[in-house]
Amino acid sequence: MRRRAQAPPSPLPQQAGIDPVRLRLPPDPDGAWPDLGSYLAERYAGGPGAEAVARLLRTGRVVGPGGRVLAARDPYEPGGHLWFHRELPAEPPVPFPLHVRHRDAHLLVVDKPHFLATTPRGSHVTQTALARLRDELDLPSLSPAHRLDRLTAGLVMFAVQPRDRGAYQLLFQERKVHKEYEALAPHDPRVALPRTLRSRIEKVRGVVAATETEDGEPNAESRVELTGVRGGLGRYRLTPYTGRTHQLRVHMNSLGLPILGDPLYPRVTDPAPDDYRRPLQLLARVLAFTDPVTGAAHRFESGLALRAWHDRAGWETGAP
Repeated sequence: MRRRAQAPPSPLPQQAGIDPVRLRLPPDPDGAWPDLGSYLAERYAGGPGAEAVARLLRTGRVVGPGGRVLAARDPYEPGGHLWFHRELPAEPPVPFPLHVRHRDAHLLVVDKPHFLATTPRGSHVTQTALARLRDELDLPSLSPAHRLDRLTAGLVMFAVQPRDRGAYQLLFQERKVHKEYEALAPHDPRVALPRTLRSRIEKVRGVVAATETEDGEPNAESRVELTGVRGGLGRYRLTPYTGRTHQLRVHMNSLGLPILGDPLYPRVTDPAPDDYRRPLQLLARVLAFTDPVTGAAHRFESGLALRAWHDRAGWETGAP
């Protein structure tokens, strides 16, 4: 079997923790593209990227191997590579820090704040944990071992070296990581706890909220325990045995105990992207596992706290 040729190294560094776009130019047996500009115009035709790429070419921000600046009139070279940084729209800064809980040559574990996405996706690119950590810690090869919802705070793991990423990701895929979450939700003495919930959760692409369905076998399992009560508010320990999208939020809502600050369950609301009041009171509290690279037994605990438990008024208003 013929091995695919390895792409040359990028001549462009990351910008704000974001890798440049790399394009490999396809074959052109009919000679449809006499120059680089005609190919890029066709590739990005009909979208907002067309003018952006033309502007990058005009201003010398598209480069080839070795950093050679490319122009629209340069000959088209099938099989060649080029790189450029996308022009990204300004993002509202998420004004909360990331806290490192553990760092060694292979593994980075951090406490992620509420409202910060784990990895670039959609409108969240530079304001993500991955981009900020790459930039702030000078770790350009950092990659995620798993993801945590943007609205959920707490422990997230990253592989420091690309060769270790698969081993850490496999831990989560094979359910070899013990995870515990803490949540604040209404207390209802009529809800018998502790209990284990099993259901089928489906998440349709393009629909923000996941739903439970009776069609098919259960694919989501969570343990729910009550650990404290204060002023009508319950504090819960949640142990997911599977990892479906929004699983804990859906299961708590199905008990009639929606997590405090949830903008999706029981009903969808639409807070502004920079409205940092009333964060979702869900925290990834514990990660425990055997390190697949070093063999060390790890148990990490978050140093964060859910504010509404001690300061309901401050949580409501977002006061410092």
